[in-house]
Amino acid sequence: MRTRARTFRAAGAVLAASLVLAACGGGSDDDTSSSGDGGDTPSASGGDLLIWVGDGPGGDATTEIGKAFGEENGVNVKVEVLPGAELQANFVTAAQAGDPPDVVMGAHDWIGNLVQNGTIDPIQIPETVSSTIQPLAMEAVTFDGQTYGMPYTMNNIVLIRNTDLAPDAPATVEDMVAAGKKAVQSGKAEAPLAWPVSDTGNPYFINPLYTSGGGYMFGQGADGSFDPSDLGVGTPGSVTAYEKISALGEKGEGVLKRSVNTDNAIALFTDGKTPFLVEGPWQLTTIDDSKINYEVSPVPGFAGLKPASPFITVDAAYVASGGKNKTLAQEFVTNYWSRADIGAQLFEATKNVPANKDTLAQIEGDNPAVAAVSKAGAENGQIMPSIPQMAAVWDPLGKAEAAVIGGADPKSTIDSAAKAIQAAMKE
Repeated sequence: MRTRARTFRAAGAVLAASLVLAACGGGSDDDTSSSGDGGDTPSASGGDLLIWVGDGPGGDATTEIGKAFGEENGVNVKVEVLPGAELQANFVTAAQAGDPPDVVMGAHDWIGNLVQNGTIDPIQIPETVSSTIQPLAMEAVTFDGQTYGMPYTMNNIVLIRNTDLAPDAPATVEDMVAAGKKAVQSGKAEAPLAWPVSDTGNPYFINPLYTSGGGYMFGQGADGSFDPSDLGVGTPGSVTAYEKISALGEKGEGVLKRSVNTDNAIALFTDGKTPFLVEGPWQLTTIDDSKINYEVSPVPGFAGLKPASPFITVDAAYVASGGKNKTLAQEFVTNYWSRADIGAQLFEATKNVPANKDTLAQIEGDNPAVAAVSKAGAENGQIMPSIPQMAAVWDPLGKAEAAVIGGADPKSTIDSAAKAIQAAMKE
């Protein structure tokens, strides 16, 4: 329920492990624990409805929501809050052992892996309910023509601007760099911008520049489904994109640096040391607390090239294929979890963009920054691929990004990344 930007590479490792589980079949016969300490996988025994959710503010809210559902319907509901980084792997392990929870909360990009492992069921969402959910969120939970989850929050990165240092939203990357350098030259800032890169790269955060330059991850069919045979990494557009990214790197403009990551970028901004920060809505509370005057706008693209497209990620509730109370789980997911008042409760806990249209309409007046995040995603965002093959992309492309920003040749580096991704997809 919090940002996954820091853990995509770890998620790739989780997915790889999950695929091994699928190949090997069943799980351990040992007793399992419900402590949620990341050790043994929790058990689904006991209670009428068992829900698993990742830790963080959303976990606490889910516990309260589950309790209310149980009281309203005269059933026992148990919510287990587990380490978010291990939740997908724990769920697949439990499903392979025949003892999953009834409902699990997770990211939409889990869907391909979970479907491939046979661990979640399609859900039937009435049109009266699906029409209340933002279309991009519904698109995200659709896989091979079937709906697999009930969306509740969605996220995308944006440009967050210190209006005292940069009054106007930049229309292009070039405008942003010029304004940032002007702030530094005037002595008002120390860095032109804070864009998370890290020593191992961050394809999630660099995607707006990658897409503006002409890159893509996987091709899509007319129905929006991703085609794993059409890898965008290594195409001419991806090379052009990384040539443009290289020009912003350490041997070029010097505005993209490997020393900047998701841990220190926020401090650069909240300390007033940079006019621009590329981040997501999960940082808005921290920025509010800093008392910095700021505005939110879309991440700009390169002048004369394509629009910058941030990834859109969606959190959803899934019904386990092997759950013990599937009818009750379907009722909870489709008719209760989807409600606008539930969305409002989750928003108050997480500050993530609500997937429910009515919830968004209720909160956007008092939360203009969140409304701006939603608008930016709706205008130019793209759903992050949920096919299992996406797990093969994160590590090689991240390392290529870091190398190019450090001064490596864009074409040969991206070509090598493409070969590594192709090899990983064949494993």
